[in-house]
Amino acid sequence: MQALNPPGWRRPKGYSNGVAARGSQIFISGMIGWDGDERFHTDDFAGQVRQALHNIVAVLEAGGARPAHITRMTWYVTDKREYLAALPEIGKAFRELIGHYDIGMTAVQVAALIEDRAKVEIEVTAVVPD
Repeated sequence: MQALNPPGWRRPKGYSNGVAARGSQIFISGMIGWDGDERFHTDDFAGQVRQALHNIVAVLEAGGARPAHITRMTWYVTDKREYLAALPEIGKAFRELIGHYDIGMTAVQVAALIEDRAKVEIEVTAVVPD
């Protein structure tokens, strides 16, 4: 995997402008902040992010992949201000569970998610090298 950040551009914080990768692709559906039994344990934004990231890691492992293989993430958040306020805690969970930032990322505020208690949903693409 190679991070793509054009020469002369400022390095983005917490993500990469693009990623080039070759190998077996894994596409992970939107993961929200509930556990494998579809139970929420918190309504705290950062807590739901931590659970969603944990869920992503579990799906990666089921596909023979690791967080280092993530090339792209799309985050859907229900409240931009709540997301921004929780960034220090989100960053801590991200470093602990994912560990790297050479990932193409997009974050979008949405009016709502299908599950009423969900505050964040994260889709992932990963590429396991050949």
